Amino acid sequence: MPPLDTLGRPLGSLRVSVTDRCNLRCHYCMPEAAYTWLPREDLLSFEEIAALVGIFTGLGVRRVRLTGGEPLLRRGLPRLVERLAANPAIEDLALTTNGVLLVAQARELKAAGLHRVTVSLDTLDRARFVRLARVDALDAVLEGIAAAREAGLAPLKIDSVLVRGVNDDEIVALLEFGRRAGAEVRFIEYMDVGGATRWTPEAVVTRREVLERVAARYGPVRPLPGEPSAPADRFALPDGTVFGIVSSVTEPFCRDCDRSRLTADGIWFLCLYARSGIDLRGPLRAGWDPPALAALVERVWRARDDRGAEERLGLERRVPFVPIDALRRDAHLEMHTRGG
Repeated sequence: MPPLDTLGRPLGSLRVSVTDRCNLRCHYCMPEAAYTWLPREDLLSFEEIAALVGIFTGLGVRRVRLTGGEPLLRRGLPRLVERLAANPAIEDLALTTNGVLLVAQARELKAAGLHRVTVSLDTLDRARFVRLARVDALDAVLEGIAAAREAGLAPLKIDSVLVRGVNDDEIVALLEFGRRAGAEVRFIEYMDVGGATRWTPEAVVTRREVLERVAARYGPVRPLPGEPSAPADRFALPDGTVFGIVSSVTEPFCRDCDRSRLTADGIWFLCLYARSGIDLRGPLRAGWDPPALAALVERVWRARDDRGAEERLGLERRVPFVPIDALRRDAHLEMHTRGG
């Protein structure tokens, strides 16, 4: 049995960032002109990542997701996938990507043992894509989605962050694209996490609004049963098309959250909203053996009481989570460092 935290949540899912770098500058994640990066000498090697993941799977983690920044920027990533795929405790090995580099790597990642991918796609309009991401890469992303499907990286999912007045007029278009692409679209409420320095409450397109707009276009929407710890609630259209909504802002799922995040330099965060994390790189490089590392992880998890999104929901006045000056002092406060 995996250890339980103070709210009875098991240690079940681990998001592993392999780099804090990204080749896009999406407005909701990296809107500023300059960033502070992690020192390269601090980045974990593939051997170190696999070793730490082994500690977590030994304690009950069964789902591992590789993230960034943009994980496909990490050279030799299939070698890490191959190492992790050899771990028999991992039941679900996934990757989240912006898709720009996916065409060149999809088949190799599948051959290495990756199970599935989630691709971020917020618009189908080229001019809008350039405004949102500050790079003209829409065609590459669409080709990457097709390559993932052809490589058998399934089930394929598409994540779309909705921002009022920016791309919320594309809800139906994104659903239709997902249907054609054989992918499940998940609409994500714009979150006020570290890095979202332009966030305002008014910019959030809520779960309720999404459901109302979808029902107005397609007819009654049916909720589907799902895993309690899954971030997205899933729904079906009358024709059976399935989509999801991640409503972390207006309807948080903190009480069921079993996930934590390991940064590319080995800092372990228990919540996306956590102000600080636990250094696992230091003990690992100092020669701690697996039982000692496991004891540290278990002790910290059992003391966990984080429910950041719930606490943010209860604030009387809600502003961006971390001021810009604090982000410049500590890269670990950035969402692109923690892996979203």
